[in-house]
Amino acid sequence: MPALWEKKVTLEAFQKKNELPENPGVYFFLAADGALLYIGKATSLRDRVKSYFIQDLSETRGPKIELMRPLIVEIGYRETESVLEALILETNLIKAEQPTYNTDQKDDKSYNHVVITKERFPRVLVVRGRDIEQKKFTEPVKYLFGPFPEGGALREAVKIVRHLFPFRDKCTPYDELSEKKQRTAVPCFSAQIGLCPGVCSGQITAREYGRVINHIRLFFEGHKQDVVKRLEREMKTAAKELRFERASEIKKTLFGLGHIQDMALIKDDIRERHAHRIEGYDVAHLMGQSTVGVMTVVEESRPNKQEYRQFKLRVAHGGNDLSALGEILTRRLKHSEWSLPEMIVVDGALLQFGAAESVLREAGLTIPLVGVVKNAKHQPERLIGPEALIKRFEKEILLVNSEAHRFALTFHRKRRGKEFLKG
Repeated sequence: MPALWEKKVTLEAFQKKNELPENPGVYFFLAADGALLYIGKATSLRDRVKSYFIQDLSETRGPKIELMRPLIVEIGYRETESVLEALILETNLIKAEQPTYNTDQKDDKSYNHVVITKERFPRVLVVRGRDIEQKKFTEPVKYLFGPFPEGGALREAVKIVRHLFPFRDKCTPYDELSEKKQRTAVPCFSAQIGLCPGVCSGQITAREYGRVINHIRLFFEGHKQDVVKRLEREMKTAAKELRFERASEIKKTLFGLGHIQDMALIKDDIRERHAHRIEGYDVAHLMGQSTVGVMTVVEESRPNKQEYRQFKLRVAHGGNDLSALGEILTRRLKHSEWSLPEMIVVDGALLQFGAAESVLREAGLTIPLVGVVKNAKHQPERLIGPEALIKRFEKEILLVNSEAHRFALTFHRKRRGKEFLKG
């Protein structure tokens, strides 16, 4: 574990002296027993870590992070030379270490990956994880990096890398063209603007291009210094062989690596991306018949009706709300393309709470859970779950629950009406 970070401070020391640099890097939150809670990247390590310990944390962070905060005892950190390197390092470490409170980033299906194809002239592509999982992306894969939760940041990162190491993405390699097409082959548009090394017009050999791909691989693996050392050796060799034009090109690349222009990433890092998504679930039936389930969503304290979902139960639960709820949650969590919530609200007491908790545990998720206990008139009587979150998000919890109840009844009546007409 100590190899993950370069330096470490106690939370107490940080809060007294702000003993963290203002440089980009990756930070690690640690519990009292040394357990790794969370990994994050930062444009400024000091400012980003400080933002977790302000009073209005709920305005910038989600409920899961608010639950984590009291557990933080120590802060580890590792500086990087750029935000781009911090982004890549964060992604690689989260995938390797699987910290408890980085739940969203554990999902390889929902987010983008960088793919290097297994071809004579490999392509570098951004591909959704679910397309790989569902075999919609059928190209042979040699290297896979990710998942990257922030799609915009990843696209900017790939742009930066492509300016450093031009690569092929769409064009057909020159030696795969017919003799007739080879005679009229011209550089593709990307090659004309310096983003492809001329794979399509025969300007680079497979061996030379292989070195470019190897540099990209090492960079996305977080081994920038290895890339620098290899390029320095290539530059010296080129100079000795009097290939001064090539030596000059490598020198420019080395300069670019030392002065990465990642302002777009910096702006993306500063902007908060927490939607505070809360999902509510409810079941409706009439004496065990026409059972349906629903999911409602509240984001930023307002219903997001475009995200509402209806579930026709596939199993005859016979009025068993617990098993019906279990089916609904299980089916919902299989939808990797849907954003994971930062809190789940169920209608019911301890039994419903326990049923939902069991599904989340089976899925390996640590999403905060709240149960809304109703009285005889079906009015909210009390809430069960994390007290701190209930106190802070009571309004949102009751809103998403009310919407779930309304939506479930509407869906149930509609379905019951259709079944009546069929009968």
